Amino acid sequence: MTAYHELFADRFARLRIGSAGIRTPARRPVINPATGAAFASVPLAAPEHLESAVAAARAAFPAWRALPWEERQARLEGLAGRMAQARGELADLLTLEQGKPRHSAAAAEVDYAIGWLREVAGRRLADEVLEDAPQHRVEKSYVPLGVAGLIVPWNFPLCLAAWKFAPALITGNTVILKPSPYTPLTALRLAELAEDVLPPGVFTVLTGDDELGQWMVDHPGIAKISFTGSVATGRRVMAGAAAGLKRVTLELGGNDPAIVLPDADLDACIPKLFWGAFGNSGQWCVGIKRLYVHDDIYPQLLDGLVAYARGVRMGDGMDPASQLGPLQNARQYEKVLGILADCAERGLRIALGGGAALGPGYFVPVTIVDNPPDDSRVVAEEAFGPVLPVLRYRDFDDVVRRANDTEYGLGASIWGRDTALAEALADRLEAGTVWINEVYVHGVDFPFGGHKLSGLGVEHGAEGLAAYANLKIRMTAR
Repeated sequence: MTAYHELFADRFARLRIGSAGIRTPARRPVINPATGAAFASVPLAAPEHLESAVAAARAAFPAWRALPWEERQARLEGLAGRMAQARGELADLLTLEQGKPRHSAAAAEVDYAIGWLREVAGRRLADEVLEDAPQHRVEKSYVPLGVAGLIVPWNFPLCLAAWKFAPALITGNTVILKPSPYTPLTALRLAELAEDVLPPGVFTVLTGDDELGQWMVDHPGIAKISFTGSVATGRRVMAGAAAGLKRVTLELGGNDPAIVLPDADLDACIPKLFWGAFGNSGQWCVGIKRLYVHDDIYPQLLDGLVAYARGVRMGDGMDPASQLGPLQNARQYEKVLGILADCAERGLRIALGGGAALGPGYFVPVTIVDNPPDDSRVVAEEAFGPVLPVLRYRDFDDVVRRANDTEYGLGASIWGRDTALAEALADRLEAGTVWINEVYVHGVDFPFGGHKLSGLGVEHGAEGLAAYANLKIRMTAR
């Protein structure tokens, strides 16, 4: 038994439902991806636990929705304060269960989630008078849906949880949050912190296997599902929600292109391109997945990207020197190795990396593939790992066609000094967000959603808040 296992053996022994602590007969181990070994275990919720959580959330809903917006804001700011007090512990848990470096990426994710919660707490859906005429007055308002079921993935367990629960709570809904079974600990700690500032039943975390997500989708007492994850699971969520016309928001996969124009400032953009592709070890939905580089600058950019990558250290996230961590789980590790095996079988040129790293854990070194064909797996599939195809292009019309030749449409980026050209190309890309000379920058007030199979609905902004509410029109005759 490892020291970490001894520390966490009984740390999260119970589900907190309402004001009760419940032990479950079944538990699931939590794996440290840097070692491949279990260091903790968590309760597995059964159908009866979901029933209890829904009952508690429904019971808490009338009083929570009736609170003035300012009171809900104060409660959420209180939760942000409790998270800030537990910042170091949350970052430790995040690194142990997810793998990202403790002193950079994990700490940044905790701070990001705290800041996001505070920012969203200050937003509101304002009532509006649509018409004030002699014959009638027409007013628009928003009312909360009820119980929101939030299903969060393993790549950004805390950040993406905050993206969902903050708007759900501030708009007057109660919440049942299901973290990924791979990364449940930060969510369970978050639930403990929430007990200090939120009434029982307002915010519940249930840990469980994949079946729990389906039970939530099927449950008639849950009014809304917000899901981030794969297209395959998103389809099942949408199909299940259709039976009860349950509201859904789906943020799914992406195979995001980046297009580097011939006039790009390589010194400025190479670091951003690297971290846009390889940050979080490539495990982010809107990371750069395909890098298209104009022929005129292709050799210089490829050489510069490889040189930059050689200076980045990958290792155990608890090592302060580590800048990148492992892949999060064995299943994802095997998928990425399968894509690298396809590169080897095709005889593709590997400019850097390739294969699995030595030692324990789910480490795959940063890998850059030099101009693979468009039908290779490394181009056509979303690797969701530290593997990047760098692709040549000559013609702008052709690169737009190739960039759009995917079933996904989450994000894209264009890099170059000629912003007029970049903006013209951006308008032709089939993506929910197109960044120019930047990537993966989000804001509380900027709606975020995907085109094509990358999702349904949006998060953030007024539109994201409205996704947790029903629109209501009141017309008064005079």
